[in-house]
Amino acid sequence: MSRFQVYRAALPEVCATDPHRMVFTADAEGRCEVFTWDAAARRARRVTHRPGGTLHGAIDADARVWWFAEDARGVGHWRFQPFGGGRDRPGLTGVPDGTARGLAVTAEATAALGVGLDDHTTIRVGPRGGPGREVTRVDGPASLAGLAPRGELLALARTADASRAVTLLTPDGITVAVLPGDGPHGRLWALGFSPARDHTTLLLAREREDCYALATWTAATGTVTHDWCTLDTQFTARWYPDGNAALIRQDRHGRSLLHRADFARRTLDPVPTPPGALLDAAPRPGDDLHTLWTDSAHPPRMTSTAGTPLPPLGTVDGRVPGTLRDIHTPGPDGPVHTLLSLPESGPGPHPAVFLVHGGPADHDRDAYDGTVHSLVASGFAVARVNYRGSTGYGSRWQRSYRNGVGHTQVTDLAAVHADLTGRRLIRPDATGLWGTSWGGYLVLLALGTHPGLWQAGVAVKPVADYTAAHVAAPPALRALDERLFGGTPEQVPDAYTRSSPIRYAARVRDPLLVVAATHDTKCPPAQVRSYLAALHAAGAPHESLWLDSGHDGYDGSDHVTVLRRAVRFLDQELRGTARTTPPRRPSPSGEGSVHHTVEH
Repeated sequence: MSRFQVYRAALPEVCATDPHRMVFTADAEGRCEVFTWDAAARRARRVTHRPGGTLHGAIDADARVWWFAEDARGVGHWRFQPFGGGRDRPGLTGVPDGTARGLAVTAEATAALGVGLDDHTTIRVGPRGGPGREVTRVDGPASLAGLAPRGELLALARTADASRAVTLLTPDGITVAVLPGDGPHGRLWALGFSPARDHTTLLLAREREDCYALATWTAATGTVTHDWCTLDTQFTARWYPDGNAALIRQDRHGRSLLHRADFARRTLDPVPTPPGALLDAAPRPGDDLHTLWTDSAHPPRMTSTAGTPLPPLGTVDGRVPGTLRDIHTPGPDGPVHTLLSLPESGPGPHPAVFLVHGGPADHDRDAYDGTVHSLVASGFAVARVNYRGSTGYGSRWQRSYRNGVGHTQVTDLAAVHADLTGRRLIRPDATGLWGTSWGGYLVLLALGTHPGLWQAGVAVKPVADYTAAHVAAPPALRALDERLFGGTPEQVPDAYTRSSPIRYAARVRDPLLVVAATHDTKCPPAQVRSYLAALHAAGAPHESLWLDSGHDGYDGSDHVTVLRRAVRFLDQELRGTARTTPPRRPSPSGEGSVHHTVEH
């Protein structure tokens, strides 16, 4: 039986009427593609064969397999085919191509799609494979958050702090309810309709001061916040198949907890799970619970409490090297938590790499990471810092930007650097930074504002000029920028300028590798080119690598190319050596796809 390398941190989607039929995404010749999984036969079938790969897949109650056929910019449309194969068809006809903003299909084969079109979002509804009728069109970023089982209501979600955070609509476009997420109400997220057909209930998560509570909405009760189900850090939740309880997956201090919320009994009970990170968890029919679990020493593995066969995942040969330590560095808003992976080459201090997460609304977890594996096996210590602004530590921590956007996070990175140096865990003369997306942005900002503190940096698909990136970015990212900065570049120009790495490019003196993508819409290539030109004009030591892909490239060879180049670069700059190919997870079978790069 083949083993699969999974790109998305997600379990297979399960058919509601036949839980042995599933859909998942995994590696196929170096690209992410959609597969079916027949648990009864323990057999997989590859569904998609797209040059750029396919990330989004789903399955409906009739076991029709859905996927989003998108280009490098993320623009495309939904298609489907029978579980066993056959001709594929568009999900709805007459729907313009756009970005994926949600998919839902009822048992009666009514399909609802959310499509992002430039500066607005459209919701279309129709019979599967038939014409799509527009239900509503709204300005700005929004998404389809659910379709009631009988198809009588849709949930439209905007940003969680909006005055219209969630809107309930009929398929005719009539507004039934508007749920606010601004002001005293607290931020609000829609988590999906109950699968029970005898009552229409929408599951919600509500932020209240420095905690988070489960909530529900029905037409009879309106929004009800369940104070008996309150947690101190962020969570997500899914309905149990009977619609009487919810499974809560909580992110807390770099690790995961599971809880069962029983609405009839008003109880919140822990669900046993091993220490580490749950990348996904889903209750299934027959009292089955599927989980996708990992920790720093173990690659992700899928489990079923009922013993249902799940797709076998790729693994690594032998034991994952290194040891993990939790480090807490004092800070003005509380301790900064670092997951520190140490090599087995002696007591230290070690050459080190700060692997900086993006987001910023994200966090590093006690989870297996192939990049960490490669670096630790090469003799580096790896520090994963959950700086202020990270999720998983409560809303106050996530909102803390007392030194400004970017500068607050770089302050935390510098404090952890000093702490680890003081503990003689890392070498202050051989420490680098590596980040992707917003993490890459922090790498550029750190090298420009703290020259000499780190000896090298790798920035992959970064924001380099915040003003230019904002102008060219899609609406959802522009909205995120405006929440972070408190306005647009025209309204608060000094804030954007102060937080832009290009302002500090002339101060960079440590070697820098910049990796960018020619079709990147989230961190556009033009602003990266401007930053590289500023480095060149200042005589700053730098290299660049260009990928022929978008921001969320699904080509595995891109990841391998960046990994090899970055580890060689850090080896050379931090230790003055030129190592051969770094250790990594075993490649899947197949020759892989052609990789196009332009190097400077």
